[in-house]
Amino acid sequence: MSKKVAPLIGLKVLELARVLAGPWAGQLLADLGADVIKVESPFGDETRHWGEDQKGREDSSYFKCTNRGKLSLIADLKEKSDLKVVHHLAQRADIIIENFKVGNLRKYSLDYPSLKKKNPGLIYCSITGFGQTGPLADRPGYDFIIQAMAGIMDLTGEPLGPPIKPGVAYADLFTSLYSVVAIQAALLAKKETGPGTYIDMSLFDTQLAVLANQASSFLLSGTIPKRMGNSHPSIVPYQVFETENGSIVIACGNDSQFKSLCKAFGWSFSEDPKFCTNQDRIENRKKLIDEMSQRLKLLKKEYISQLLERAKVPVGTVNSVKEALCHPQALSRGIIKLIKDEPFVGTPITFEDFDLHYKESPPRLGANTTAIKKKISIGEMWEN
Repeated sequence: MSKKVAPLIGLKVLELARVLAGPWAGQLLADLGADVIKVESPFGDETRHWGEDQKGREDSSYFKCTNRGKLSLIADLKEKSDLKVVHHLAQRADIIIENFKVGNLRKYSLDYPSLKKKNPGLIYCSITGFGQTGPLADRPGYDFIIQAMAGIMDLTGEPLGPPIKPGVAYADLFTSLYSVVAIQAALLAKKETGPGTYIDMSLFDTQLAVLANQASSFLLSGTIPKRMGNSHPSIVPYQVFETENGSIVIACGNDSQFKSLCKAFGWSFSEDPKFCTNQDRIENRKKLIDEMSQRLKLLKKEYISQLLERAKVPVGTVNSVKEALCHPQALSRGIIKLIKDEPFVGTPITFEDFDLHYKESPPRLGANTTAIKKKISIGEMWEN
């Protein structure tokens, strides 16, 4: 049997992006086998200096989590010689990912209308805070701002507490994933039609889209969803409970699971008319949850977990990042990878007939500039 290869081997990607949304999309394409060149200003991607004390370190853990598998090219677009190098690559790229402010690349002729004249097969993906149109198109859009404006923060937190953002850059990451979906769809379409296309990705649009059931609930009922902490608006019990030694999540998605939960503990709640069906439990949420909470806080989380696992009731302890990454399931799945003895969390895609391509550690600033320019000068850079 021949050795498995990554599915996007040979695809040429030029990344004119920084921080998270654009680079995360570029990294995913690199993991899938694409050849990704990251163009950086002489100062580098600002995330190289984000995070913990950087003394003695060139790059932050933030930068490293989103830039593996790429080559780094330093280019000052205001310098003619550097701009010429970037144009050489842009005219030969299959894909360009950029997250400049709307219209900023036009003055360098690196916008899509300019480039498609010489590279009609180009798939060009722009990622911005608010998209290319609309009253806010010219506004910069950081993830935190988008979370605030596009509804998710108003849904996150305790009912009487302040709005809270999720612990990662939720809008950035979802936009990256939607961007890669769009890019791959464009690649498939290109096989049939020939030319490439332009993709306009907006963090604001994406955040609205992934409001999911909460958005649907408002559109269909007119009722504005509110923060419910760790409770679910449509399912009971489906939330965090405190135990004698920590927190645990119990998630009964249907009446059968609720019956199994009660049977496992020897409780009679499922026989009470106030709690028989999910609708009953929603209407009498407080009474049921108060009763369950009083009983569960006297038990250890390990006992609860083992009991409910045997009963086929969805249950999980609330783990720290360390506990999650060191969990036997994570270790079994091999999600933690190594490149040159440096650990990272791999892309969570498992193919039967393809491999992922973890080629190189995140590059040092400009590490590949000289090599790329030399290949261009002798006609060996992205010529096929």
